[in-house]
Amino acid sequence: MPCQVTIKPSNHHFTVSGDETILDGALREGFNIAYGCRNGSCGSCKGKLLGGRVDYGNYSSSALLDVEKKNGYALFCQATPLTDVEIECREISAIKDIQVRTLPCRVQKLERLAPDVMMIYLRLPANERLQFLAGQYIDILTKSGLRRSLSIATAPHDDDVLHLHLRNYGGPFSLYVFNTLKEKDILRLEGPLGTFFLREDSEKPIILLASGTGFAPIKSIIEHALHKKVQRPMILYWGCRVRADLYLHELAERWARDHGITYVPVLSEARPDDHWTGRTGFVHRAVMEDFPDMSGHQVYACGAPIVIESARRDFTAQCKLPPDEFFSDAFTPSAQQADTGS
Repeated sequence: MPCQVTIKPSNHHFTVSGDETILDGALREGFNIAYGCRNGSCGSCKGKLLGGRVDYGNYSSSALLDVEKKNGYALFCQATPLTDVEIECREISAIKDIQVRTLPCRVQKLERLAPDVMMIYLRLPANERLQFLAGQYIDILTKSGLRRSLSIATAPHDDDVLHLHLRNYGGPFSLYVFNTLKEKDILRLEGPLGTFFLREDSEKPIILLASGTGFAPIKSIIEHALHKKVQRPMILYWGCRVRADLYLHELAERWARDHGITYVPVLSEARPDDHWTGRTGFVHRAVMEDFPDMSGHQVYACGAPIVIESARRDFTAQCKLPPDEFFSDAFTPSAQQADTGS
């Protein structure tokens, strides 16, 4: 039986039918509530159930803690209404007019940026463009049924060829790309997806935190900000294990030299042959050392879940960062598919 969902405080409402999730119903009706992975793993779509009952669905226990569930919270990418419900969540108005589309694309080029990092160049048909916001991601679909979520590394104004950064974690999609995929092969993409993007209605200084290939959407955000001539101060922290993992180190140095963006690379497991003289340790700890008071900043963070969750917890608890000024995209594995994330 169809159920009505009312969003507070906006009083927007829509109908969810069958086994449709609250998030799916909201997106179908044009109401964009925050989300990330859409598989119950990241917690980006977490909100409060103010009234009514839901089936909570399948989700990671780290994304929705038992105490949060007892306090009325749910993951709206998994929760399906059992009755009419009222929910409290953050709506994202900036993406309301962007259509999620499924498009064919051709592999224009494959480039190894590091031994285990591939840059995939995708060209859309001549009469097609993908409208997206800097920081969003797409799902890549193969003929064999593989699906992989990858952040777009190019900025929205540079949409002729989309760049994606893929690390080889040994999963089926990674093995397919590194061992089988060829230039000129045809794939399909679905997107844009996600609510990780630059909020341009703020004047606060920006702290950008990337771990590993979480650099991809951060790159998109920085290049978009430069294109729009955003005047807000920006500082980039890029955390990796070893020097080779900083696969676009020279690009970040060029941003620092030519545009005044402060760049702080941090290695957690620097080797003797790296001859590393820069910062070491956990990247989010480096941010905290430099910014013990983040009350006047915005933070954009992307990368491994443990890095993002540690940053979210410690920045808000110890460095006075307002929780609603922390924007993130964690690369999380799906319960159904072990090879997801950038």
